[in-house]
Amino acid sequence: MTYLLTATVTPSKQNFSREPGRETAMAKDILGEAGLHSDELNKLRVLDPEVTQQTIELKEECKDSVDKIGQFQKIVGGLIELVYQIAKEAGNEKMKATGAQNLLKSIAKQREAQQQPLQALTAEKKMQLERYQVEYEALCKAEAEQNEFIDQFIFQK
Repeated sequence: MTYLLTATVTPSKQNFSREPGRETAMAKDILGEAGLHSDELNKLRVLDPEVTQQTIELKEECKDSVDKIGQFQKIVGGLIELVYQIAKEAGNEKMKATGAQNLLKSIAKQREAQQQPLQALTAEKKMQLERYQVEYEALCKAEAEQNEFIDQFIFQK
């Protein structure tokens, strides 16, 4: 916090010169050497009016900077919140994908388990087909022999 000391400067009763601006200039020079300044209202100031004006401008710039930093923090806070939400959703989706993969693996194992008895049944049916084919060939051979015997018997008569 800056405290400004104000006082009214009145021209002295001493007569330095008759020039109206010269008395004021001399008073300002004397006050300036003592580290005191007078403003446009002839109030006594510890700080130079230029420094006071720069201080005010700096204060305003600082306020603007603080406001901008506050806005930036709000934006960054919103962005961080959004990133956390997206990360949470990504985690949920990852869990769902892992569950789906596990389900697919279990389905594949179930199919394998169902396929094994069917393969065994197919192998059994193939063996039965081979037996039937062998039996059919044997029967065809027997039929051919019997037909040949019948033909020979008929020709002999």
